Amino acid sequence: MTVSADQTTASNTVCEIGKLSVIYSTYKGSVTALNQINLAINRSEIIAIVGESGCGKSTLGLALIRLLQTPPASVKSGEIQFEGKNILDLEESEMARIRGTGISMIFQDPMSSLNPVFTVGQQMMQSIDVREGRKHSKNYGPFSREPENSELEKGSMGKLVSFNLPKTSRKRTYTQECIEALKRVQIADPERVLDKYPHELSGGMAQRVMIAQALLEKPAILIADEPTSALDVTTQAQVLSLMRQLRDDIGSSILFITHDLAVAAEVADRVVVMYAGEIVETAEVSKIFEKQLHPYTEGLVNCFPTKFKNEGKLETISGEFPDLRNPPSGCYFHPRCKYVMPKCVENHPDLRPVEDHEVACFLRY
Repeated sequence: MTVSADQTTASNTVCEIGKLSVIYSTYKGSVTALNQINLAINRSEIIAIVGESGCGKSTLGLALIRLLQTPPASVKSGEIQFEGKNILDLEESEMARIRGTGISMIFQDPMSSLNPVFTVGQQMMQSIDVREGRKHSKNYGPFSREPENSELEKGSMGKLVSFNLPKTSRKRTYTQECIEALKRVQIADPERVLDKYPHELSGGMAQRVMIAQALLEKPAILIADEPTSALDVTTQAQVLSLMRQLRDDIGSSILFITHDLAVAAEVADRVVVMYAGEIVETAEVSKIFEKQLHPYTEGLVNCFPTKFKNEGKLETISGEFPDLRNPPSGCYFHPRCKYVMPKCVENHPDLRPVEDHEVACFLRY
């Protein structure tokens, strides 16, 4: 469920986003990409963030790992509490130490994340270097600093690694761990793949390599930004299965960003529906498909073919997505809503618990 920033963080909550607002400055004016977002991410939970293009899904993911390009993006207000600290207040050097092992991200295009001049094996070993360097820090934790002692030295790509093992044994151990990770993501002949460069991999194989790196890093939170949109249906199903495996094997929480409700239904425990930079409804995945309380969620579900038969023409959501430089008054969805009431035009609804959902709609309260 969503919570306000001033509530006490529950013991099973790994990250709590409170009243987060992000704006983009353009030559035509400011755009509010995220408006007062409140969201708690529980341990070992898969949350699907759904909504049409421009609703703020990717901005939320980038804000969580602090990879927003500034400028033009800037955090206007709010906080992101992770492991007891507000990561928005951290120095970049501190934030860099939690990326990967604390919060990791898989992007839509894996080729934009894999370095073209290093082999798959070198890049996977870098993930282990980072993980082991932090684990052997004197103050181990997501915010620990790199240790300064003689038992550590530079690893294969400049990161710190433990010297509990001799160099040859360590390389052999790391190589075997990489091979096992590639086997878990169903890559055939992993020994050969370790020596390949990214351009030698197919899209589906590159995406699996990214998931294997996440397995090696063992992050507390994994943000997956539409990782299956460029894949064929068969490979997509395999990647979704691997996401669930990642959660089950190492207990990672996963924020799965998608515009595809079928993907959300397949992988998520909970669905968060966003519209125009706001959360408009959230509920367990079974509840959201059983009953939709927000008209926008209802429209998304009605656009989705559910049976293998001729159902006639699918419903569409009328109107156009609002210009967030000059959003409509009241509820942002009211110009497109078939249930619009006078107070929807005048007042802006907030997110409230209704039945077993949370929804921002005057029709429900």
